[in-house]
Amino acid sequence: MSTATNTDYAAALLRVSSGALFLAHGLMKVNVFTVAGTVGFFESLGLPGFLAYLTIIAEIGGGLALILGVATRLVSLALIPVLLGATWVHWGNGWTFSNEGGGWEFPLFWAAAQTSIALLGAGAFAVRIPALNNALGKFA
Repeated sequence: MSTATNTDYAAALLRVSSGALFLAHGLMKVNVFTVAGTVGFFESLGLPGFLAYLTIIAEIGGGLALILGVATRLVSLALIPVLLGATWVHWGNGWTFSNEGGGWEFPLFWAAAQTSIALLGAGAFAVRIPALNNALGKFA
């Protein structure tokens, strides 16, 4: 039995809070903007509509995986391109996220947070699935 350290608790706090934000953002795209509205927004940016579906799946699935601590490093790495895409979308709105249309400070910071989670790992209170952990190795 191992004893959790402050780093393990800090990693868990960062992982769970980030996962909750991803889940909230994904559900907002479904329940507030609607899937069709989100697809339309992506297309208005010149992006293929299918990227909206992938983004929604990444945010909801990735958020749940982070909250549970399942495949944390791999999930965090997979979410970084989503956040860099959001940084690109908000780039023209200026730096601060309080600007009209939201600036790019928040998604860029969130990408840095995902990088930190990928480096730290799941931390304390993560669901451990031995077969998955063995298959993923250091990316679990």
